[in-house]
Amino acid sequence: MTPGHGRHALLISAFVLAAGLYGLWTPDLDRAELLHRYGAASQRVLEVDGLRVNYQDAGPRDAPALLLLHGFGSSQQTWDTWAPQFALNFRVIRLDLPGFGLTGESPSKNYSEDQDLATLIGFVNKLNVSSFSIVGHSLGGKMAWGLAAAQPERVKALVLMAPDGFAPEAQWGTKPYEVPAIMGLMKYCLPEYFVRRFVEAAFSDPQGLTEQMLSRYHDMLRAPGVRAAILDRADQTMYSNPIPRLKKITAPTLLIWGGDDHMIPSNNAASYASVLRQSSTVVLPKLGHVIQEEQPEVGLARVEAFLSAQLLGNRGAP
Repeated sequence: MTPGHGRHALLISAFVLAAGLYGLWTPDLDRAELLHRYGAASQRVLEVDGLRVNYQDAGPRDAPALLLLHGFGSSQQTWDTWAPQFALNFRVIRLDLPGFGLTGESPSKNYSEDQDLATLIGFVNKLNVSSFSIVGHSLGGKMAWGLAAAQPERVKALVLMAPDGFAPEAQWGTKPYEVPAIMGLMKYCLPEYFVRRFVEAAFSDPQGLTEQMLSRYHDMLRAPGVRAAILDRADQTMYSNPIPRLKKITAPTLLIWGGDDHMIPSNNAASYASVLRQSSTVVLPKLGHVIQEEQPEVGLARVEAFLSAQLLGNRGAP
């Protein structure tokens, strides 16, 4: 092949590659469109250190406050089934965490544990919520126990749903979400097929993932700046020794897992239980990582029983 032919072949290859990527091009969705699709009457925005936190606030204002924290790659809509039930007895505050949903990318691009903690404390302070309980799932579970450890006097009850953050000592100092460089392409192309594969892995039965759920996950990953924020968070997150912080938690804690959770397996519960001052563990058979979405009524009954016993004076064990 002559040099001229070589350059011609490269140009053709570049054109084919560009055409292929253009076909997979997945731009961000407009914030107004996402609000139209997924917004609610109680949808609000609160600025915390330059970050516009998108949240919902429902239920009686004089009832015990309950903070709901979603997991990695998710949004506050993961609580759509549970939140209305909680709101019958609690003031329910759910938010899109920094880098996710309609809160989106942080202006500082800082997604460290310290910054997440500062954001959550600033958020509840601006709402003038002096004491509260927390339900946290996965990454949100890690943030939940971090907040409960930092301000134990304010957190009255804690529900940790397959929480992240308790790695074996050999993994301290490593990055749990480290991704290969090629994943940077997700900022430009994110076919629904790949989102389906990712979310299906969180279910015990992939058939539990409805088309409506899939569309919502795909849409929220395309909220402005979210994909870049996810990559930044993955690059900044590092495992550390959780034990000293967990020992500071005074709130009664429910550890709840799906028995078929392959993302953060239920045997992790024993690690938390061995350190926490007062905890109980529930493992739900035939459920995966997102028990609040796969069979929402099953996990809801156990969480409501726990919260009622701790906060409303109703006796009973989860």
